[in-house]
Amino acid sequence: MKPVEVAPIREQAIRHPSLHLSIDSAALHLLMIILAVLTLLPFAWMISTSLKPPDEVVSVTPNWLPRHLVPQNFADVWQEVPFGQFYLNSIIAATVVTLSTVILSSLTGYALAKFDFPGRDVLFVSILATMMVPWEVTFIPLYIVMSNLGWVNTYQGLVAPGLMSGFGVFLMRQFCQTLPSELLEAARMDGASEFTIYLRLILPLTTPALATLAIFTFMGNWDQFLWPVIITNANEMKTIPLGIASFFQEDQGYPARYNLIMAANLIGLVPVMVVFMALQRYFVKGIVAGSIKG
Repeated sequence: MKPVEVAPIREQAIRHPSLHLSIDSAALHLLMIILAVLTLLPFAWMISTSLKPPDEVVSVTPNWLPRHLVPQNFADVWQEVPFGQFYLNSIIAATVVTLSTVILSSLTGYALAKFDFPGRDVLFVSILATMMVPWEVTFIPLYIVMSNLGWVNTYQGLVAPGLMSGFGVFLMRQFCQTLPSELLEAARMDGASEFTIYLRLILPLTTPALATLAIFTFMGNWDQFLWPVIITNANEMKTIPLGIASFFQEDQGYPARYNLIMAANLIGLVPVMVVFMALQRYFVKGIVAGSIKG
């Protein structure tokens, strides 16, 4: 076999820059594929574990493919605990918090970006300061307030702390600042009210930012664990993360039923995937628009 001559290849790459670019592009794509595979490995293991019997889950020699498929694990998730109620509670809490955050953040961000009033900057800095306070620090005072209101083990107590978001206000204020003020002035000259301007102009123009905020808020509240643990102690008010945690108990000699845990995780992943797929094109549009402006 004739050996490959490296020097002519280098000379050809120097003479033809497009060849050099294609090699760099191929290397970059290969690196991205490797990183994508590494990222998907835990997800593939979760799917595999959700279809295994308990003895294969704790086997000394791990197997990527289950030797015995047990789709019954998904049915057991619904039978072992009131998973349907947990599912409903999570959907209600995440949906209410997401809608409230999107509406209130867009209104506040629009006002802080396009209205000039005394104390505006001080108010904005105060809102930003709330983002610097760790969420865990507020648990005790929040619980005391919810307890005094009689909202323990209620939907009100579950969703009230998340109805407003400092990050959401910051995101919407920064996005609204990029909108031309002349467009709003033209609408006012045509007789449009402030609510009409917000409804007909601000909301359509800020759709990418709203979609981004909705995705982050829904995912964050769907995965919320600490606050539901504190504010709920009855099964009928628990959420998906608490339902999954209920499988972490000794049963038949095993430290935890990981096959049911993985099956419950896959079931709980469905709403998040639906929300992301529904808002994906707006999310990507917002990233592209931000990169062009930046």
